[in-house]
Amino acid sequence: MQPHITEYRVIYSDSDPFDVVYYSRYLDFFERGRTELFRSMGLPYRQFQDQGIFTPVKEVNCRYRESARYDDLVVIETTIGFMKKASIRLDHKIYRKEPRALLAEGHTVHAFVNTDRKVVPAPPEIVEKVEEYLKNA
Repeated sequence: MQPHITEYRVIYSDSDPFDVVYYSRYLDFFERGRTELFRSMGLPYRQFQDQGIFTPVKEVNCRYRESARYDDLVVIETTIGFMKKASIRLDHKIYRKEPRALLAEGHTVHAFVNTDRKVVPAPPEIVEKVEEYLKNA
Protein backbone atom coordinates (compact mmCIF):
# COMPACT_ATOMS: atom_id res chain seq x y z
CA MET A 1 0.00 0.00 0.00
CA GLN A 2 1.29 3.41 -0.95
CA PRO A 3 1.48 5.71 2.08
CA HIS A 4 0.16 9.23 2.04
CA ILE A 5 3.11 11.63 2.24
CA THR A 6 3.11 14.84 4.26
CA GLU A 7 6.22 16.99 4.62
CA TYR A 8 6.81 19.22 7.61
CA ARG A 9 9.66 21.54 8.56
CA VAL A 10 10.50 21.24 12.27
CA ILE A 11 10.01 24.59 13.96
CA TYR A 12 11.80 25.96 17.01
CA SER A 13 8.90 25.28 19.40
CA ASP A 14 9.02 21.57 18.47
CA SER A 15 12.46 21.20 19.99
CA ASP A 16 14.21 21.33 23.33
CA PRO A 17 17.20 23.59 24.20
CA PHE A 18 19.49 21.11 22.39
CA ASP A 19 17.47 21.47 19.13
CA VAL A 20 16.16 17.89 19.50
CA VAL A 21 12.46 17.38 18.80
CA TYR A 22 10.60 16.76 22.05
CA TYR A 23 9.22 13.22 22.19
CA SER A 24 5.52 14.15 22.35
CA ARG A 25 5.79 16.19 19.14
CA TYR A 26 5.96 12.94 17.17
CA LEU A 27 2.32 12.40 18.13
CA ASP A 28 1.60 15.82 16.61
CA PHE A 29 3.37 14.61 13.46
CA PHE A 30 1.13 11.52 13.46
CA GLU A 31 -1.91 13.79 13.71
CA ARG A 32 -0.66 16.01 10.89
CA GLY A 33 -0.21 12.94 8.66
CA ARG A 34 -3.62 11.52 9.60
CA THR A 35 -5.36 14.84 8.96
CA GLU A 36 -3.77 15.22 5.52
CA LEU A 37 -4.50 11.58 4.59
CA PHE A 38 -8.19 12.07 5.32
CA ARG A 39 -8.20 15.43 3.52
CA SER A 40 -6.69 13.75 0.43
CA MET A 41 -9.56 11.21 0.55
CA GLY A 42 -12.15 14.02 0.54
CA LEU A 43 -12.81 13.59 4.27
CA PRO A 44 -11.54 16.68 6.07
CA TYR A 45 -11.89 16.43 9.85
CA ARG A 46 -14.13 19.51 9.83
CA GLN A 47 -16.67 17.41 7.90
CA PHE A 48 -16.58 14.77 10.67
CA GLN A 49 -17.22 17.39 13.33
CA ASP A 50 -19.99 19.05 11.33
CA GLN A 51 -21.73 15.65 11.30
CA GLY A 52 -21.30 15.28 15.07
CA ILE A 53 -18.62 12.58 14.69
CA PHE A 54 -15.34 12.70 16.60
CA THR A 55 -12.36 10.35 16.52
CA PRO A 56 -10.57 10.33 19.87
CA VAL A 57 -7.38 8.32 20.19
CA LYS A 58 -7.94 5.12 22.15
CA GLU A 59 -4.49 3.65 21.60
CA VAL A 60 -1.11 5.00 20.59
CA ASN A 61 2.28 3.43 20.04
CA CYS A 62 5.49 5.15 19.04
CA ARG A 63 8.96 3.69 18.70
CA TYR A 64 11.73 6.23 18.44
CA ARG A 65 14.71 5.41 16.21
CA GLU A 66 16.68 8.64 15.78
CA SER A 67 16.21 12.25 16.78
CA ALA A 68 14.74 14.88 14.54
CA ARG A 69 16.21 18.32 15.05
CA TYR A 70 15.17 21.92 14.65
CA ASP A 71 14.86 22.88 10.97
CA ASP A 72 14.88 19.26 9.70
CA LEU A 73 12.44 18.56 6.90
CA VAL A 74 10.55 15.46 7.97
CA VAL A 75 8.46 13.15 5.82
CA ILE A 76 5.36 11.70 7.47
CA GLU A 77 4.13 8.50 5.84
CA THR A 78 0.60 7.50 6.85
CA THR A 79 -1.43 4.45 5.87
CA ILE A 80 -4.67 2.92 7.05
CA GLY A 81 -3.86 -0.23 9.01
CA PHE A 82 -7.46 -1.40 9.36
CA MET A 83 -11.00 -0.24 9.84
CA LYS A 84 -13.56 -1.93 12.04
CA LYS A 85 -17.20 -1.08 12.58
CA ALA A 86 -16.49 1.72 15.09
CA SER A 87 -12.71 2.24 14.96
CA ILE A 88 -9.81 2.83 12.61
CA ARG A 89 -6.05 2.30 12.90
CA LEU A 90 -3.52 4.57 11.22
CA ASP A 91 0.10 3.51 10.79
CA HIS A 92 2.82 6.15 10.71
CA LYS A 93 6.50 6.38 9.81
CA ILE A 94 8.48 9.58 10.28
CA TYR A 95 11.66 10.08 8.25
CA ARG A 96 14.23 12.83 8.00
CA LYS A 97 14.20 13.77 4.34
CA GLU A 98 17.94 14.49 3.94
CA PRO A 99 19.89 12.48 4.77
CA ARG A 100 17.03 9.97 4.76
CA ALA A 101 16.69 8.24 8.11
CA LEU A 102 13.79 6.57 9.92
CA LEU A 103 13.12 8.68 13.02
CA ALA A 104 10.01 7.07 14.50
CA GLU A 105 7.22 4.65 13.67
CA GLY A 106 3.98 3.76 15.32
CA HIS A 107 0.24 3.73 15.11
CA THR A 108 -2.88 5.30 16.50
CA VAL A 109 -6.30 3.69 16.92
CA HIS A 110 -9.34 5.95 16.94
CA ALA A 111 -12.91 5.29 17.99
CA PHE A 112 -15.86 6.93 16.24
CA VAL A 113 -18.00 8.72 18.83
CA ASN A 114 -20.96 11.09 18.71
CA THR A 115 -21.46 14.36 20.56
CA ASP A 116 -22.60 12.40 23.64
CA ARG A 117 -19.22 10.59 23.59
CA LYS A 118 -20.95 7.30 22.78
CA VAL A 119 -19.19 4.90 20.44
CA VAL A 120 -21.01 4.72 17.11
CA PRO A 121 -20.44 2.93 13.81
CA ALA A 122 -18.38 4.85 11.28
CA PRO A 123 -20.70 6.87 9.01
CA PRO A 124 -21.37 5.20 5.64
CA GLU A 125 -19.56 7.90 3.61
CA ILE A 126 -16.41 7.38 5.70
CA VAL A 127 -16.63 3.60 5.32
CA GLU A 128 -17.12 4.00 1.56
CA LYS A 129 -14.12 6.29 1.11
CA VAL A 130 -11.86 4.18 3.33
CA GLU A 131 -12.83 1.01 1.44
CA GLU A 132 -12.15 2.81 -1.85
CA TYR A 133 -8.77 4.00 -0.55
CA LEU A 134 -7.82 0.49 0.61
CA LYS A 135 -8.90 -1.03 -2.68
CA ASN A 136 -6.90 1.46 -4.75
CA ALA A 137 -3.85 1.71 -2.53
